[in-house]
Amino acid sequence: MNADGPAWRSPRAWAVLLCVWALALGADLWSKHAAFATVAGDPIILAPREVVADPSYRLPWHSGIRVLSPDLLDFHLVVNHGAVFGIGQNARGMFIVLTVVAVSVGLFLFAFWTRARSTLAHVALGLVLAGGIGNLYDRITFGAVRDFLHMLPRRDLPFNLSWPGGSREIFPWVFNIADVVLLIGMAILILQSIRADAAARAASKAARSTAAQP
Repeated sequence: MNADGPAWRSPRAWAVLLCVWALALGADLWSKHAAFATVAGDPIILAPREVVADPSYRLPWHSGIRVLSPDLLDFHLVVNHGAVFGIGQNARGMFIVLTVVAVSVGLFLFAFWTRARSTLAHVALGLVLAGGIGNLYDRITFGAVRDFLHMLPRRDLPFNLSWPGGSREIFPWVFNIADVVLLIGMAILILQSIRADAAARAASKAARSTAAQP
C-alpha cells in the first residue's frame, strides 16, 4: 500500500481520526455531565426534550463557581438554543441539519482531501467532528446545548461600550468543550490550507524558474 495514498485506505489515518474524535467527544460529554451535576450545588436533571427546547425554559438560579482568578473563568450553567457562543437562537432543526451536513463534509474531506500522512489534518478533522457531534447529541437529546464555560466574567468593555444585545461584558457568551475543540480544529484546517497553498505556489514558481533556464 502506498504510504502516502488516500487517507481512507490508511489504517493509521483512521486510527488518528477516531482516537482524537473519541477523546474529544468523551471530554465534552463528560464535562457537561459533571458541570450540570455539581456547579449549581444540587444536580440539575434536565427536563424532557420538549420542555428544554422551549426558549422560555430557564435553569434554577445559581451563582456559579469562580475557577480562575482574577475574573478569568467561571463555571456557570446555561442551556443554549443557538449555535456556538449563542449565535442563531431558536433554530434547532436547522442546526441539526447543518451539523449532519458538516459531519458528512468532514468525513468526505478526510477520505478524499487528505493523504495517509496528513496527521495534523486528521487531528483537526477529529476535533471538528467531535465538536459537531457533541452539540448534536445535546440538541437531539435535550433540545438545546449544555454550556458552562464563561470567560472573563465581570469584566466590562471600555468607554461604556456594549454589545448589540445590551451586555457590557467583554465576553458575555457561555460555551462548552465542544465549541472549543470545534474552533481549534477549524483553525488548524485553515492554517493547513494556507500552508498547502503557499507550498503549491512555491513549487509552481520553482518549476517555472527551472523551465526558464537555458
